[in-house]
Amino acid sequence: MSSSEDDAPLARGRNGVKSDDRIPKSVDRTMDKQNPSNGHVEPGVSIRMGPVEEMDTDPPASGTTNGKRKVRGSLTNGRTYKEASSSEDDDKPLSKRRRTSQQNKQVKDDSESELSDVPLKVRKPPKATAAQIGESSDSDIPLNAKLVKEKEKIEKAATKEAKKIRTKEKAAAKRKAKSDSESDDDVPLAKGKKQPAKRASNGVKKADSDSNAPIAKKAAVKKTTKVKAEAATPAKKGKAKSKAETEQDQQAEDEEEEYRWWENTAKGDGTKKWSALEHNGVVFPPEYQPLPKKVKLVYDGVPVTLHKDAEEVATFYGSMLNSTHNVENPTFNKNFFEDFTAILDKTGHGKDKDGNTVKIKKFEKCDFKPIFEWFESERAAKKALPAAEKKALKAEKDAAEAPYMYCTWDGRKQKVGNFRVEPPSLFRGRGEHPKTGRVKKRVLPEQITINIGKEAKVPEPPAGHRWKEIKHDQEGTWLAMWQENINGAYKYVMLAANSDIKGQSDFKKFEKARELKKHIDTIREDYRRDLKSEKMADRQRATAIYLIDQFALRAGNEKGEDEADTVGCCSLKYEHVTLKPPHFVIFDFLGKDSIRFYDEVTVDPQVFKNLKIFKKAPKTNGDDIFDRLTTSALNKHLTSYMAGLTAKVFRTYNASWTMARLLKDMKPTGTIPEKVKEYNDANREVAILCNHKRTVAAGHAGSIEKMQEKINGLRYQVWRTKQMMIDIDSKTKKKKGAEYFERPEDLDDEWVKQHIEFLVEEQRQKITKKFEKDNEKLKAEGEKEMKPKELDERLEVATELERKLKKEHKTSKVEAEGKGPTVEKMEANVEKLEQRIETMKVQMEDKEGNKEVALGTSKINYIDPRLTVVFSKKFNVPIERFFSKTLREKFDWAIKSVDEDWEF
Repeated sequence: MSSSEDDAPLARGRNGVKSDDRIPKSVDRTMDKQNPSNGHVEPGVSIRMGPVEEMDTDPPASGTTNGKRKVRGSLTNGRTYKEASSSEDDDKPLSKRRRTSQQNKQVKDDSESELSDVPLKVRKPPKATAAQIGESSDSDIPLNAKLVKEKEKIEKAATKEAKKIRTKEKAAAKRKAKSDSESDDDVPLAKGKKQPAKRASNGVKKADSDSNAPIAKKAAVKKTTKVKAEAATPAKKGKAKSKAETEQDQQAEDEEEEYRWWENTAKGDGTKKWSALEHNGVVFPPEYQPLPKKVKLVYDGVPVTLHKDAEEVATFYGSMLNSTHNVENPTFNKNFFEDFTAILDKTGHGKDKDGNTVKIKKFEKCDFKPIFEWFESERAAKKALPAAEKKALKAEKDAAEAPYMYCTWDGRKQKVGNFRVEPPSLFRGRGEHPKTGRVKKRVLPEQITINIGKEAKVPEPPAGHRWKEIKHDQEGTWLAMWQENINGAYKYVMLAANSDIKGQSDFKKFEKARELKKHIDTIREDYRRDLKSEKMADRQRATAIYLIDQFALRAGNEKGEDEADTVGCCSLKYEHVTLKPPHFVIFDFLGKDSIRFYDEVTVDPQVFKNLKIFKKAPKTNGDDIFDRLTTSALNKHLTSYMAGLTAKVFRTYNASWTMARLLKDMKPTGTIPEKVKEYNDANREVAILCNHKRTVAAGHAGSIEKMQEKINGLRYQVWRTKQMMIDIDSKTKKKKGAEYFERPEDLDDEWVKQHIEFLVEEQRQKITKKFEKDNEKLKAEGEKEMKPKELDERLEVATELERKLKKEHKTSKVEAEGKGPTVEKMEANVEKLEQRIETMKVQMEDKEGNKEVALGTSKINYIDPRLTVVFSKKFNVPIERFFSKTLREKFDWAIKSVDEDWEF
């Protein structure tokens, strides 16, 4: 191939144009001259909250990329992905606001840091305050620059730690070799002389020798030593235990040892996962119950009767008309109607009241409101059921499902996770999924494969049905499986999250990430060197690892034509990456779960050059950027550093290592809520680092509005309390000034009237619910229920409240409330209310700031749960403040296996 990069023709690859095999050094030199770096580089920094100054850019590759920055929050409000991408409503660039004042300082700081210490990228959460991520709100230093410096420290610590671990391991190996050599040279002592005890010669302090091992492991070692010592020492004379007591003790000890599986991690490493397995199969959803005859789909103004199968599909859509996010989505409606008409064609469409066939051809003529209204009435009736009846129904359901909730795995009872087969419905998907609205068909026993022990009794399928297949796969941890019709994916019934098998899986995942810390510096050093490799495959691989490590991109796999167009690093296309000189890169693609990944980042100058080479003409839309790299090839390369290392381990390592360093520097004081907030701030930083985005919830705006109304209600109560001070002592108004007692302007007369109505209605509902609950209790105890007259008398309290509040509003005079009211007491009440208001404002701001950041994802899946346990124990914060009951069961192994001195 020619050494001239401009003249060499490009080969055709599996996805169009393929890059040259090699990259001459002349190409890099030429590009350096064309696009010199100005030294102002902060590799690993996201500038998602604002674009850089206008520069020459790649031409828009598709309708989804125009070079302008968008915040994903602006993509909601009913607009589609493409519509949002063409929006012109951009904020003033942050870079323009701070460039002149900070550039010189940043150039100096950045030029002093080596490329090998480039920090991981940290994203600023939407609308999160500086204080929320542990920064001083009044600082003059740009937030990004602060986070860069913090990450730089963390990465330097990672390099230092890796070298320290390897040095310690080498020293330990040498000492062991020397010790073994010395023991071989030992001369047997004369008969009758005792061999002197040999001192431990590892040269490491006892406290440090197993510092990287879980505490439970240390305990296990001590326990083993103790048992050996006791076996070697003659038992003291005394009352011997009875045989029954000994057997009970042994059984209890055996059960405890089996339960604490994390002390014996070698168990289960082989391919055989179980020897005996028994379970009762799966629970199927109930059969479809037809609608009442008066409830029908209306087509073109005519009520029509449908076949049972078609009517069921109509109810899928009709029951969810309140889900505007879906029913206003053109793709959802198109896909639904295609599947609906296919079923109508099979079942003969509809019939009018005279039995004439009505062909349903146009979606716009379908009226599903009668179906929706019927479902709404059913939901309301179910909600209105007495508590005792609800309890009885739940108990009946639980009793029916009880046999399926547990299985017997190698003689041990284990909880089963998702033993219920999903009912038929409409597929919704996440993000911009192309199959949203498709009909998820009912799963039949004939589609289900059962996995069970050979000696176990095979569960009976429903009457008139049979299982697809019975397997005895001892290498599999699944109990049943089937293939769903939307994406052709296989669904598995597995053990619950708190089972031994799931716990071992989590443990191994975090231990794998923990092992990576020994090799991370070597990996980073190697890929930075290969960023300049003349071999195209090596340079692409190095660039991909850089993006995965620095920006937490997923590795990505190729998708079929009928699958959602979601991509990761290795499967990025030409149109997904826009380059803006000198070193800014815009990523814009659909990531996991079809959620849009949009980010504008600063990269290493060499990475920018590489991406420009990978996108070189004649490449165009649809062509792979990393055309000489696959996910499997990337992972195969990574295993040369460490057994089992894959691209996804970087996400777990980076999240856990970053959290470990942040927690190590913490010294939280104050109340438990204050300590929890400091932990959450660190968690947020990790979530931003790992790009854990989520689609803004459909009810987010309503939730924020409710929180604001609660705050306004407290502000109104502050005003009332201040008026009570005047009622107690009229001179107070002169002392504090009239302004102190004024009602906030935004709480106008109209708002007050509505608020009074709300307070009165809220009081009525509380009284009514209490009355119903009391009656249910009387009925359960066999006593006579209270008459409706009693409720009317109780409701007088709400009527009296209404009169009182309306009078207050009319006269602007509020009578003092409470026992022995004084001005001092009212002032104390005002202070308490204002503290509640401030707390709620922080919570609301936190909720708004986190609407696109999934804190739970990082805490549950990527941050080693043992770090959370360490924080909990070290700073005396109940673990319940971080893990729900379900998570405490899931991470039981973490809670019981470490103490406050454990380190990741």
